[in-house]
Amino acid sequence: MTRRISDILRNGQPGETVTVQGWVRTKREQKEFSFVEVNDGSSMAGLQTVVNQAVPNYGDTLKRISTGASVEVSGTLVESPAKGQRLELQATAIAVFGEADPEIYPLQKKRHSFEFLRTIAHLRARTNTLSAVFRVRNAAAAAIHQFFQERDFLWIHTPILSASDCEGAGEMFTVTNFDLTKLPRTADQQSIDFSQDFFGKQAFLTVSGQLEAEIMAMAFSNVYTFGPTFRAENSNTSRHLAEFWMVEPEMAFCDLEGDMELAEAFLKHVFKSVLSTCPEDMEFFNQRIDQSVLKTADNIINNEFARITYTDAIAILEKSATTFEYPVEWGLDLQSEHERYLAEEYFKKPTIVTDYPAHIKAFYMRLNDDNKTVRAMDILAPKIGEIIGGSQREERLETLEARMQAVELDPSAYWWYLDLRRYGTVPHAGFGLGFERLIQLITGMSNIRDVIPFPRAPQAIDF
Repeated sequence: MTRRISDILRNGQPGETVTVQGWVRTKREQKEFSFVEVNDGSSMAGLQTVVNQAVPNYGDTLKRISTGASVEVSGTLVESPAKGQRLELQATAIAVFGEADPEIYPLQKKRHSFEFLRTIAHLRARTNTLSAVFRVRNAAAAAIHQFFQERDFLWIHTPILSASDCEGAGEMFTVTNFDLTKLPRTADQQSIDFSQDFFGKQAFLTVSGQLEAEIMAMAFSNVYTFGPTFRAENSNTSRHLAEFWMVEPEMAFCDLEGDMELAEAFLKHVFKSVLSTCPEDMEFFNQRIDQSVLKTADNIINNEFARITYTDAIAILEKSATTFEYPVEWGLDLQSEHERYLAEEYFKKPTIVTDYPAHIKAFYMRLNDDNKTVRAMDILAPKIGEIIGGSQREERLETLEARMQAVELDPSAYWWYLDLRRYGTVPHAGFGLGFERLIQLITGMSNIRDVIPFPRAPQAIDF
């Protein structure tokens, strides 16, 4: 039976007979034997196999083996004389499943830029850095589910197709069944007649599962979503994706204080779990990508997050000796440089900013008694800025209707959302976390396109 290389490296003992399957990372030929490193993706390190002439079809088989080839190797584990490895595999048989022509295989053993690797996303997961990223991504996803399941949250699957705009931003992908060369027009010829489309109205790819999560929280109390979301924002930057994953819990009978407590505990849990599950990968990131990766994790795990109001944050920024590119003024949204100054320079730890001006936040956030600010909160992390955004939701029907009208949303289009305030309304709160931003923070990777297997961005939809 085949064994995963990670298990062999951790638990294997000299004298055991094992079979491994994977892809060749390197081959070094000597006079009487050769070293072939095999990696199956389960760990950063591969398993060095020693292949000598006693292996059946030694010469012919060795000719077919090169970097990138897929193989199955059977043999006996022996103590390795080489530094940095406990065991190696003395091969008794090798089968080659698929060859990789070294003249054209693009992942030869040399340093490749991340920009180049994005052009071969079908192969880049075989590199040390990207394989480590995706193992960490898996560990973080598992930790997220563990966190909520242990707290009796219900995981719900919210729709990817939607007729409503949760954020009110208008940057949404339209989904249609129309023949785009023959779009039907309304009677006045001024717009497209979506009543003839598949759903009978205009449909979009969702920007958030929050509104549907609120529906489910009104029946199950504590729920969370974890799935893909989409933004048609034409931002070709290292911080934006057109398709990304969101984690969005919603809690009934919860206020902003409870929301902040859960969000802080959530981040601490995920970082602890990843450090425990992927220690070699995290050490790799700390050595090769960003030497503050482990320090950042420690800062999040072992510090109580700072808490400050938006108004006080503006005062701190205005008094700062730092020259910011973007203006600082009450009523303006905080930019990444402001957020990072607060978390990195001023508080030097994760910081929660609350009570933002109502006009820069979404319509569903609970209006404070001053009628100027809302019960919103953002968690700012060193190295990245905002990592979580959340709020106490507006549970008062009349106030919510007024807020929707103020941002020019038609309340009749959200009749079902308003019904939640008519039938057993309760204080409730939630937050959203962009999963890829979290993976960036954990790994220190600078470009968000390198923490998702197949990035979708402006002019980029390959693979």
